Amino acid sequence: MAFQPIVDVLDGSVFAYEALVRGADGSGAGAVMSRVTHDNRFAFDQLCRRRAVELAASLGVATRISINFMPNAVYQPEVCLGTTLAAARRAQFPIERIMFEVTEGERVEDRPHLVKILNEYKRQGFTTAIDDFGAGHSGLNLLAEFQPDVIKLDMDLVREIDASAVRRSIVECIVRLARALDISVIAEGVETKEELATLRGLGINLLQGYLLARPAFEALPEIDRSVLQPRKGGAGRRAAA
Repeated sequence: MAFQPIVDVLDGSVFAYEALVRGADGSGAGAVMSRVTHDNRFAFDQLCRRRAVELAASLGVATRISINFMPNAVYQPEVCLGTTLAAARRAQFPIERIMFEVTEGERVEDRPHLVKILNEYKRQGFTTAIDDFGAGHSGLNLLAEFQPDVIKLDMDLVREIDASAVRRSIVECIVRLARALDISVIAEGVETKEELATLRGLGINLLQGYLLARPAFEALPEIDRSVLQPRKGGAGRRAAA
């Protein structure tokens, strides 16, 4: 696993560390996922959960960890959670500090089943998140059926948002909707100071991306706090969505 922080830019604190799958040699997620098949995806999904919790505990993570799960690998959600709960107990890692993200890595075959999974995770006390919001299955129709704790904006909406009035308008509407539903918003894929400033101006204070910190292999990376200096006039310091 590699870890990348999700940062609250209002005070520089870490909201969560996302656990990102890597090969044992440090190879990227694409190389690993290319070897996941229908026959091994359940075992792979369970192994990723266990490894993320155990590694986070060994690194002394004192905040949330965010774990991507494969919805098509989950058959009975209460049974599939057994591995996560057991790993958390062994590592003495509080389950309320575990966030599960629905990954966009595979096509969802049964959306009612996905909603059942998310509801069970929420009932068990985990934080729930819809990743890549605005792309694929992670749209308004899913949000109408299930309201997660967090939505993560699709990176295509974040990219060069400072130069796109259309992207700014779309994200502004998403932020208003999320506030109405009491959902936090995370913007991922932030790579420039201009993107950061624009997102802050839209009221999004939970940010993730190379500008703040690159993923670190089996380690917690340093955050570049120099980019977190408040803008003149206090713009962008509205409450986090």
